[in-house]
Amino acid sequence: MARIDLPAGLRAETGSPWPGVRYFTTWRHGGASVAPFQSLNLGLHVSDDASRVLENRRRLRLGLPGEPVWLDQVHGTAVCDVDCAVVSCGLGLDPGPGPGPGPTPPPCADAAITMRRGRPLAILTADCLPVVLADQAGRVLGVAHAGWRGLLAGVLENTLAALRARQPLAQAWRAWIGPGIGPGAFEIGPEVRAQFLARDRQAARYFAPRPGSDRWLADLPGLAQDRLRRAGIDCIEVSEACTYTQSRRYFSYRRQARTGRQATVAWLEP
Repeated sequence: MARIDLPAGLRAETGSPWPGVRYFTTWRHGGASVAPFQSLNLGLHVSDDASRVLENRRRLRLGLPGEPVWLDQVHGTAVCDVDCAVVSCGLGLDPGPGPGPGPTPPPCADAAITMRRGRPLAILTADCLPVVLADQAGRVLGVAHAGWRGLLAGVLENTLAALRARQPLAQAWRAWIGPGIGPGAFEIGPEVRAQFLARDRQAARYFAPRPGSDRWLADLPGLAQDRLRRAGIDCIEVSEACTYTQSRRYFSYRRQARTGRQATVAWLEP
């Protein structure tokens, strides 16, 4: 496992060491939020007390080399190049109504990339997949939020295309698919399966029928891994953590709709 240095009380999931890259997904321990968001809820959009969320983000920041770039995620495919965009690297506050320019709102995107060392990128999830991508040499980095909608629409391919545009001479790429809802828990309707099969008939192997109903169980990590391989990434590591079943570690929207969000944070080492 890669080394993680977090403040006391905070814990996280990570994968194998990467040259020049640090990355992890937070567990729900060590925060200030109370039920049903206990305790390290990092999402400001879930009706938690904003002061508690900001305290949670402050605690997380103590283990990072800089202020993270937060996104306004909409289950889309837009990729923000944070080295070129005007972004506010802070607590991720929405400026709200009022006169004057105020703080810069978080970029509306479901993925972000950077070549700046020591600049953390952050993705919020509660069943959707967080995906970290980088070239093998650790010169350019991306993170993506991949629920089934974004995955189907191409958020991973868009992120990789943006990374390749920034580092066109990269020889190889790697990816980490972090904690998300597992294939034994992600139930979907036949219309969702049909959309995947309309794009690729071979995707059928990632769906299993739910006995006694017209519902299906979808292997979201398997679908993501397949899309990454087709896009040209050979080195892919998949976390075995399931957000739905591991309630003591992770928030899960499918398990409990009113809940918090964990963060996947990654940066290029200074």
